[in-house]
Amino acid sequence: MRRVNGLATTLSRAIATGAPPAAAQRRLVQAGLFSTFSSSNNSQGFAQSIADRFKKASPSVAGGVAGFSAAATSLAQEAHAKEPVQSQKFLPNDVVLYQYEACPFCNKVKAFLDYYNIPYKVVEVNPINKKEIKWSDYKKVPILTVDGDQMVDSSDIVDKLFQKIHPDNSATDSEEERKWRGWVDNHLVHILSPNIYRSPSEALESFDYITTHGNFSFTERLVAKYAGAAAMYFVSKKLKKRHNITDERASLYEAAETWVDALKGRQYLGGSKPNLADLAVFGVLRPIRYLKSGKDMVEHTRIGEWYSRMETSVGEPCRIKE
Repeated sequence: MRRVNGLATTLSRAIATGAPPAAAQRRLVQAGLFSTFSSSNNSQGFAQSIADRFKKASPSVAGGVAGFSAAATSLAQEAHAKEPVQSQKFLPNDVVLYQYEACPFCNKVKAFLDYYNIPYKVVEVNPINKKEIKWSDYKKVPILTVDGDQMVDSSDIVDKLFQKIHPDNSATDSEEERKWRGWVDNHLVHILSPNIYRSPSEALESFDYITTHGNFSFTERLVAKYAGAAAMYFVSKKLKKRHNITDERASLYEAAETWVDALKGRQYLGGSKPNLADLAVFGVLRPIRYLKSGKDMVEHTRIGEWYSRMETSVGEPCRIKE
């Protein structure tokens, strides 16, 4: 730990930002922990306690879960059409997502937008100063604006969008669907960080993605990759203990098998097409799919076929390139 502290202290001297160093450090640690915590009441407190513990060790821990799903599925797979926006009452002109590229909760929202063919712009938030969301009283991501109206919290965003698309539906999901959406937020996300930061090499792999795709200056990128990876390697051990995880990979494989069992032989939990639980699981797993942990998950469990069907159903991103 002393070596990590020394490395982080040395690298931190290379950074000159407008935010006070301690504040910047706490924000980055909280961003790095974003992959593990939902917006429950005790999340911020625990993240703050970890941030305080590491504030002298690492000035840059960013973004959350690393990775991004980029590979195309085989032509031999069965084709599944994307869901069109069905409501003529919901034809937004301007949809903007404020996000961290690697954040699983942000990826939940993007999976929904992509599946429903809703074009959206992306604003990548700098996790140090968060200047891109200073206009909002809500200081977490994702934030979605739809024709100027703000929506926050990934599950709430999805619920509100679903109601706009399906205004005649009195409820967004069935009891089964609601159960598994809760499982994603309260269980699955907590397994990810201990897996992607399991070893020094996997932590570096994750932060290589974070620093490549995140909104960082050159010096911030340098510090985040090495000091951030070192810090999160140790933080992941705390998370492993907190969530009673004895074997990281075994817990990931068990979660994948649990989800496949929940399908009960169906193509999707929603039957012939994905429902909101399918989109939530897919969105959370998409950032890790082509990291070592995601590759191991597909190799050692039965989740691969479902995931490939989801890739096809969700299709290409609807993100508007600017």
